Parts: sequence; structure tokens; C-alpha cells
Amino acid sequence: LFLEMATWKSYMFLDSASYLLEQLSFFHDHALLILMMITCIVTYTMMSLTLNNYNHRFMLEGHNIETIWTIMPALTLIFIAFPSLKLIYLIDEIRNPLVTIKTIGHQWYWTYEYTDFKNLEFDSYLINNNQLFNFRLLEVDNRTILPYLSHIRILTSSSDVIHSWTVPSTGVKVDASPGRLNQLSFNLNRTGIFFGQCSEICGANHSFMPISIESISP
Repeated sequence: LFLEMATWKSYMFLDSASYLLEQLSFFHDHALLILMMITCIVTYTMMSLTLNNYNHRFMLEGHNIETIWTIMPALTLIFIAFPSLKLIYLIDEIRNPLVTIKTIGHQWYWTYEYTDFKNLEFDSYLINNNQLFNFRLLEVDNRTILPYLSHIRILTSSSDVIHSWTVPSTGVKVDASPGRLNQLSFNLNRTGIFFGQCSEICGANHSFMPISIESISP
């Protein structure tokens, strides 16, 4: 069974457990490459202007260079904006989910309702059992069981303050607001146990609201 969690001094993304996080990682690398190119060009230009004395006695206007430094940033933004917009619509796409789960945020636990299975309902609390994998502040008494390679829809709400249902390995995050029903969809592309925590400022102990997903065969 594969376990996915962040460890000390982890500077990179977690290994993707869904296609959404995989696409987010690709977009991150794409944007980072463009930023590195911009940084190198600007650094080279600043060093050239500092170390050289460029002047022209008869130059009053520079239409060509003004055209270039207007068009180039616009093209750069287009190369960043198009993949970003595609990814936004990909994340919001919801069609024919196989499983729909409703999760309600409380202080300091989550309630899950499997409406497709005769309204199965249970609470998920943080447990402190050192003999159970020793995952401090991450393990819960009732895990959320989800099938992999299936389209999953999550409906979120809250009973008190704003919470946030977040699992980093899946690349999804949705706010659980009182009096409002939000939704998101994602796929799990492999089996394993994936951990998350509440990611909103819902109180002093919001990080003690862990989320544990167990991805199994349908």
C-alpha cells in the first residue's frame, strides 16, 4: 500500500495521485522555465547597461525597440495565460461522476456522507495512536474510502466557520462555507493512502482537522 505525505524539508511537489496534480506540475515547470528566461534576459541587459556606455548623438526616437519591448511581454503573458486557462477549466469540469460524497466541516472534525450508498454517514476524527503507522496529526479513526480510476465528486459545506477540504496529492482544494454548497471533482490514478489537512483560517487548531483518503480498487 502506497503512503503519500509531505516530509521534513520537502521542497518539491508530492507525487501526483491524480491527473489534475500532474497537469499542475507541468504548468509549474512551464511557468518556471519562462520566468528563468525572463530573469536571464533582464540580468544580462542590466549588466550590459552597467558595464557599457551606449550612446547615440542623433537618436531622438526608438520606435523599433519600443515596439519590441511592448510585443514581447504580451507574447510572454499569452504563453502563460493559455495553459493556465485550460487548467482552470479542466479542474472545474464535472461530468457523470461515479461517486458523490458530501463532506461537512466541523470544529475539529469532518463528517462524510455517501449519498450513493443508502446515505452512509460517519465522522472522521484525529487520533493519536503511535502504534498506527506513527503519522502524527494525520491519521484519523475513519478514513474516506474512494475508488481509483473513477470520476469522484466532492460536495462540501460547513456547520460553523469556513473550513477547506484539501488533499495535496490530488491537487484539489475547496472551501467549506456555512450555508453554501461547493463542489469539485478529481480522479485517483493509483491506490494508496493520501493525507491532507484543513487549509483555511477556521481557528487556532484548524491544522488538527486531518483528511485521510484510502484509494482502493472499485
